[in-house]
Amino acid sequence: MAIFKRVLFISSLMPLILSYPFYPPTCYTKVLSMARDLTQWAADLKRDPETSTCMARMPNLYIDVHNGCVMYKMSTYLQMVESLRQRRCAYTRDVRKLGVTMRQLFIIMSERCHGDLVFTGFDCSALER
Repeated sequence: MAIFKRVLFISSLMPLILSYPFYPPTCYTKVLSMARDLTQWAADLKRDPETSTCMARMPNLYIDVHNGCVMYKMSTYLQMVESLRQRRCAYTRDVRKLGVTMRQLFIIMSERCHGDLVFTGFDCSALER
């Protein structure tokens, strides 16, 4: 009976083991996923009733990691988020977390993934959508 339980346990774990991706995430994939999440998160904060009054004056955030102007755009947006906090407009957890996560992405892009990222364009107006 114990052998049967072990076989049943191992056979139930096999689909999980086989479906797990064995490639480690690279710096590039981490930056892509964080940029996508931050873009969506900023849009959600603009629509959220709790933060919509604070985020109404903020421009739309679009992070394209292949655009050379993205670092300038991120630093400008980060300064705007921090100025919201200084004016006591947005002392909500979500806005603070947006600023912290954006700072982490900025550091990852500028220091850790510096050689992995390739900027294919330098169109700053494309980030203003």
